[in-house]
Amino acid sequence: MRPKGSCSGYRKSFAIRRPGRVDSGLLNLVKAARNACERQLLVAGSTKGEDGTNPEGHIWRIAPTRRDLLGFLGWGAVLNSIGIGSLAFVRFMYPRVLFEPPTQFKIGRPTEYAPNATSEKWIKALRLWIVRYDDRFIAVSATCTHLGCTPRYLATEDKYKCPCHGSGFRGFASGWKVNGTHFEGPAPRPLERFKLAFAEDGQILVDSGIAFRLDKGDVEKPGAYLPFA
Repeated sequence: MRPKGSCSGYRKSFAIRRPGRVDSGLLNLVKAARNACERQLLVAGSTKGEDGTNPEGHIWRIAPTRRDLLGFLGWGAVLNSIGIGSLAFVRFMYPRVLFEPPTQFKIGRPTEYAPNATSEKWIKALRLWIVRYDDRFIAVSATCTHLGCTPRYLATEDKYKCPCHGSGFRGFASGWKVNGTHFEGPAPRPLERFKLAFAEDGQILVDSGIAFRLDKGDVEKPGAYLPFA
């Protein structure tokens, strides 16, 4: 039998069977058989691996070529650029708006507040005092003009007293024009006042986004007080 996968055994086996001089006709016959065998091996080699048995057909999966690597890098750069461009487009569609908390608040009806008194109802929530006089309301800011601490209203002494550095501001008895004026401590100016108005439902509306300063003569400006008889 000829060796598997080789055509060299044709001549060798013939030489064993016929020692001595070899007939030229038989030799040509052996050459023809050997050539036919080699052609069969070539055909078998070209078709080998179509069924997945040839390991050489899978070399690219294990060791990619330089062209494959450059192709991967190129497609990666393209996809990355598309992703960044898409994110930038989506961000462009949303306006750059600074969302701030509301500054207008309804604090109830005028009859809910005792006359000729200073209410501390909104100190914690809104940091302001609602002061009711005989004919008007004022909203006094509870932020010290020194370093921003929250003063306390001392009813027995009728003044706003800052616990941080001792600044003092005049209280109810001084009158609605002077209420909140500084008179002791390091505070450089009076307490501010917030705008007051009536809402559509009859409640008092405070706008902490609009402040009035007594040292600049804003005490009688519209909104610095709310008339109520």
